[in-house]
Amino acid sequence: MRYLPHSDAERAEMLGVIGASSIEALFSAVPAKALKTFDLNLPQHSPEYLVEAHMKALAGKNRAGSDGPFFVGAGAYRHHVPATVDHLIQRSEWLTAYTPYQPEISQGTLQMLFEFQTQVAKITSMDVANASLYDGSTGTAEAVLMARRLTRRNKIVLSGGLHPHYRDVVRSYLKDDADLECLSASPEGQGDILDHIDETTAAIVIQTPDFYGHLRNLKTAADAAHAKGALLIVVVTEIVSLGLLESPGAYGADIVVAEGQSIGNALNFGGPYLGLMATRKEFIRQMPGRLCGETVDADGQRGFVLTLSTREQHIRREKATSNICTNSGLCALAFSIHMGLLGEAGFTKLARLNHARACALADALAGIPGVELLNKTFFNEMTIRVAVPAAPLVEALAARGILAGVPVSRLEPENPNVANLLVLAATELTTDEDIAALVAALTEELA
Repeated sequence: MRYLPHSDAERAEMLGVIGASSIEALFSAVPAKALKTFDLNLPQHSPEYLVEAHMKALAGKNRAGSDGPFFVGAGAYRHHVPATVDHLIQRSEWLTAYTPYQPEISQGTLQMLFEFQTQVAKITSMDVANASLYDGSTGTAEAVLMARRLTRRNKIVLSGGLHPHYRDVVRSYLKDDADLECLSASPEGQGDILDHIDETTAAIVIQTPDFYGHLRNLKTAADAAHAKGALLIVVVTEIVSLGLLESPGAYGADIVVAEGQSIGNALNFGGPYLGLMATRKEFIRQMPGRLCGETVDADGQRGFVLTLSTREQHIRREKATSNICTNSGLCALAFSIHMGLLGEAGFTKLARLNHARACALADALAGIPGVELLNKTFFNEMTIRVAVPAAPLVEALAARGILAGVPVSRLEPENPNVANLLVLAATELTTDEDIAALVAALTEELA
């Protein structure tokens, strides 16, 4: 935090430099109805050291994921981030670089993004990936718009296992379009999305592992969508799962969207996170976001450039493919460094560790009276039904120092059928002691 107080004389000097007679004159272009008309009731000033002490006291009330047993997931996951990642992304040549419109002075940034795209394309088994989007949810909405452009159809079907936040973002993008069909929640793993595909369908959107942790065999869904001329959009909120599960491109996905936070990016109050998008080569001109390519210069030396930029807003304005012409550069760099450190073997090992920890958690939960595991398949996340409402149960466990997952009712507040459902995640950082503490506390609370 930078604390920069200004005296009346300093303010007057700044107004003089910019040619404004007063603060009111400076903001004269702002409509009166948009100006604040009430007192914020904040202290006028305070010494810097007291402000720092106050902010530290407020921060001290927070509970970090590493402060005790932690089973929260639902789209954002606690994984180990090597110290090397943080050290490298803070080097000045990375930290200060932003828009690489001048390739002759941006070769480092462009090469990093090119390698990032290569990593994403390989783990998804798709032909091409972009240089990242803002996060998985907005990436899903962009994929839906992309599918409409490609098929010249409007109907979009969202599966009942799609993350509720992702569904809501798509709704916001499409303004509750009548051609948007959101299927009801499917915590039991049920789903009839194939029955909703017809000749007007642009795409179906399916998440795997889904919000409730179920794994989906999407080969049948891909075949059914393609038979009707529709596209299959696959959403992955836990990117580590692709170290162990069959990649979307292998079973026929047309567009893959993922949240990349799990690799290189720690939990951070909801952001900034990292949207991944990959697609087939024939769809590349309708893919939103920045794209880096490899070329050679006049001397035949290898170089990197922004390519297909004519799709972007800074060139085509309102005719652009989307209003996104940037990327989550620093988060993408962290992802790329961490993925480079892991390598293929390390990525697979990390996925196996996550699944093993989740199996240990599932086995332990199965022995608790009043707990029913809803998953027959899972990666590192699962849903349980408990004998009492899940939200107050989570609060009671939090008071014991255990963050026991996400009550589904928090994300589906209008759905009475999910009140007793709780989504829990386990990662490589989940210890046997964490699981034992959860089981003991959950047993006592349910008793």
